[in-house]
Amino acid sequence: MEQKIIILGASESGTGAAILAKTKGLDVFVSDSNKIKDIYKQELIDYDIDFEENQHSENIILNAKEIIKSPGIPEDSSIMRKIRQAGINVISEIEFAARYTKAKMICITGSNGKTTTTLLTYEIFKNADLNVAVAGNVGNSFARQVANNDVDYYILELSSFQLDDTHEFKADTSIILNITPDHLDRYDNDFQKYIESKLRIIQNQDENDTLIYNADDENISKNIQTKKVRKLPFSVKIKLDEGAFLKEQMIRIKTRERFLEMLAGELSLRGTHNIYNSMAAAMAAMVHNIENPVIRRTLSTFKNVEHRLEDVMTIRGIKFINDSKATNINSVWYALEATEKNIVLILGGIDKGNDYSIIKQLVEKKVKAIVALGTDNKKIIDYFSGLVPVINTDDMQKAVRAAYKEADAGDTVLLSPACASFDLFENYIDRGNKFKLAVKQL
Repeated sequence: MEQKIIILGASESGTGAAILAKTKGLDVFVSDSNKIKDIYKQELIDYDIDFEENQHSENIILNAKEIIKSPGIPEDSSIMRKIRQAGINVISEIEFAARYTKAKMICITGSNGKTTTTLLTYEIFKNADLNVAVAGNVGNSFARQVANNDVDYYILELSSFQLDDTHEFKADTSIILNITPDHLDRYDNDFQKYIESKLRIIQNQDENDTLIYNADDENISKNIQTKKVRKLPFSVKIKLDEGAFLKEQMIRIKTRERFLEMLAGELSLRGTHNIYNSMAAAMAAMVHNIENPVIRRTLSTFKNVEHRLEDVMTIRGIKFINDSKATNINSVWYALEATEKNIVLILGGIDKGNDYSIIKQLVEKKVKAIVALGTDNKKIIDYFSGLVPVINTDDMQKAVRAAYKEADAGDTVLLSPACASFDLFENYIDRGNKFKLAVKQL
């Protein structure tokens, strides 16, 4: 039987990889164990790509020359166990797409802040009139972009799942924002395995490449020391000879390319986490010789991404903020840190092993009530009941109404769930949109 390139999964990543493979004249077959969404199915038909849905035909898959695995497919699935046993080469869509572009790649990972930093970096490059595209974990898949565009720079947001099964992929500039426990169910509940997955972003970098990293994060600092790559740290705690740091509310960035100073208060994005994000994006721009006025202007005018500390509206003096993208406990810490006190916090969903003690101090200091939103809120109720009033809900409209009832003029209702959304919603976007709709219906 003829050997094919097999793509497992037919969502954005898998379909993008299939389109790229087809445009490069490769013999490709797409297999999805679930029903393929109509939008992707139509694309596969339009490109005359063979596919199957609701099954994995092992006689075809296990005869593959190479397999491109979509990031959502877990290693412990039956088909992946058989593929590994057969010794077939497995790569990610990121690895595959990188084979077909000579563009410079600025690659961003971290447990929190990836999307904001990716879009902020993209905006700076775009404002510098460079030929640039954004891809990866935000917007279109990298493979789709490579198939359809010819650009000089890619700004790539990369999750740990996307970095898994990268082998020869090489970033020109990598950014690691932070590494905190997340997705441990995918990494045998071993935090070190998750750290190593994130660090794949620098695995092939050398002294001609640049790593921009958070010097305040011990999980990064202690794991990168031996890497032979130019290192540019950023910090809000310590003064640095080279890199970016905060002193008396002044951001100072010093690289061999140039020097930039800017008041933290000039940044359009609020909160300490966004000082980190802005420093990282600015250094990436400086490394690629973008002029200071462009960097400064973009940092002071950039509008935050949807569903990340997004101002929805103010009703009777009560401000509503949508932070649906906060799917882990550290994201919630940043949201609470960035928000004025007197908060009614909407928490809940599918818990990924949250340690709520991380936000206990901020809850005591700033939160007046918690509205638990999910199909199983026991963990939230048990932990917070002694600290603040906790209201139990299983529907977004009820949650928003309950929060509105608890809030007074001058207070903030903050949706920052700390959990995955799949118990009640399609994804965090659906959850955020339903929150905004419920607020508008008050």
